[in-house]
Amino acid sequence: MALVSSTPLLRAARANGYCIGAFNVHTLEMLQAVVEAAEELQSPLIIQSTVGTVKHLGADYIAAAATVASNRSSVPIALHLDHCSDFDLIVQCIRAGYSSVMIDASHHSFAENVRQTAKVVEVARAAGVNVEAELGKVGGVEDEIVVAENEALMADPGECAEFVRLTGVATLAPAIGTAHGIYKGEPKIDFDRIRAIAAKVDVPLVLHGGSGIPEEQVKRCVSLGMAKMNVATELRIVFSDAIKEVFAANPEENDPRKYMVPAKKQLKLAAMEKMRMCGSTGRADDYRTWLK
Repeated sequence: MALVSSTPLLRAARANGYCIGAFNVHTLEMLQAVVEAAEELQSPLIIQSTVGTVKHLGADYIAAAATVASNRSSVPIALHLDHCSDFDLIVQCIRAGYSSVMIDASHHSFAENVRQTAKVVEVARAAGVNVEAELGKVGGVEDEIVVAENEALMADPGECAEFVRLTGVATLAPAIGTAHGIYKGEPKIDFDRIRAIAAKVDVPLVLHGGSGIPEEQVKRCVSLGMAKMNVATELRIVFSDAIKEVFAANPEENDPRKYMVPAKKQLKLAAMEKMRMCGSTGRADDYRTWLK
């Protein structure tokens, strides 16, 4: 099937009490691995690329590969641009075939965040593309965006409701204590804040910084209203470690297939683990109820 907007996927997830894994990929093999995982588990899937990956590979190349994968698959797949603050690049990705985009203006004032997000929503809505925005500041490093721990800000529940009302954004990523990258200690997630935001906001919520969050905490976040979980760093580590193992055993290896195949296998297993954790297995057809 063709790529779908993540809006109906995430509405279905929130309504039915599960979460959809959104996986950042940087190579064709990584993309194939997460698609194969979703197909095997009959899970809806969101493929993500960062701004850096778009600049590295090209939006049209990524969209073409994702479209081929989606056309070959029996599960619904969305293609999402993660953490982008460049309006022109967002438009470029929409034109290339992305079905979901994130405008990240969280480093601006509330009013400016509203203005930039509403502008993207207006353009994306005409193309049937989902828009995600961030309120507050999620700490850590995500591609070219760096937020120091002392600069991370929690999202205010009242502001979240006002933000959704003013922008018409379809999905919201509120800062609730998670961080991008691998956690140095136990994540300090504000579960009460998630509950309060979910009570005021009727759009699906997004959990950023999903790498390394313990399973019980992921499930608690989902039970409180999180419908999408972003995973990036953990996947890169799994993929890279598998390649390193090949070269450790055979330093002279020069056939990319010999190290990409095991890397792809390990990444698929890691993605399947996250899908089970999110509770999205066997949920491939739920989204049809929410198609509008």
